[in-house]
Amino acid sequence: MSYARITGTGGYLPENVMTNDDIAKFVDTNDQWIRERTGIEQRHIVVDGQTTVDLAEGASRLAIEAAGIDSSDIDLIILATSTPDKIFPSSACILQARLGIHGCPAFDIQAVCSGFVYALTVAEKFIKSGSSKKALVVGAEVFSKILNWEDRATCVLFGDGAGAVILEASEETGILSTHIHADGQYEDLLRVPYGIADGYDQVKAGLAFVEMRGNEVFKVAVNTLGRIVDETLAANNMMKSDIDWLVPHQANIRIISATAKKLKMSMDQVVVTVNKHGNTSAASVPLALDVAVRDGRIKKNELLLLEAFGGGFTWGSVLVRF
Repeated sequence: MSYARITGTGGYLPENVMTNDDIAKFVDTNDQWIRERTGIEQRHIVVDGQTTVDLAEGASRLAIEAAGIDSSDIDLIILATSTPDKIFPSSACILQARLGIHGCPAFDIQAVCSGFVYALTVAEKFIKSGSSKKALVVGAEVFSKILNWEDRATCVLFGDGAGAVILEASEETGILSTHIHADGQYEDLLRVPYGIADGYDQVKAGLAFVEMRGNEVFKVAVNTLGRIVDETLAANNMMKSDIDWLVPHQANIRIISATAKKLKMSMDQVVVTVNKHGNTSAASVPLALDVAVRDGRIKKNELLLLEAFGGGFTWGSVLVRF
């Protein structure tokens, strides 16, 4: 049986760091308020001229190096983002050109914070079908471009960054199962309300910002992630104690803690980067994975549960033997 196995990871963050104290200089908030409600201490923010593909390229090159392959070996590129460089071509195609890759499929996936889990799910299907042997899967965002920096309910939460993995066909156990879902009835709880349908008038007027009803989002996220944990374990006939590491979407430390409690896991078994990165949307899961791989916490053959929840609403999980 052929599996899709993660053979390399990479992460890339803008050098520019914005602390809670920095935000408190231009919006009515403070470090204690942000830390207590979100767990966030700082986030990385792009500088003028720095784009989603710039970050994606940095993460991709590190993942390619870690996998010990050449970029020319890649036969599939999937890039998850809600903040593409252009309406078209896709950011995946722009990244493909940057990496000097020609001819293979390259496309974007938009599932907001669940984007990387969706992208990994699609890439795994390509590999298991035999259509791909080596896939580059990326989550990259510049959410700072779609934030209202006068809205303290949202501007404190998000950051910019990119994470990437190389997924290869292997006889060794890799991805065991993937589970993705969506329910559009919750669209108005978390959204950017304007876009192409509006002729971009609101975009040009500077109104196309993230809107979020935080309390409602929190409640749905906790309940939904609890269900995806049960679904994933049941599909693999496993127990909670079988999971070595939880690698969650880094939205809010309270949501992360609630999911860990559902798994009866110590926070020592949870990869947490929200304190240093903020919520980087589609980039948060691969960034967290890369951090824990590179610092030696995650080791070969350990069982990882990757999970995410995002606007749409979308949600999903990937169970993987690393």
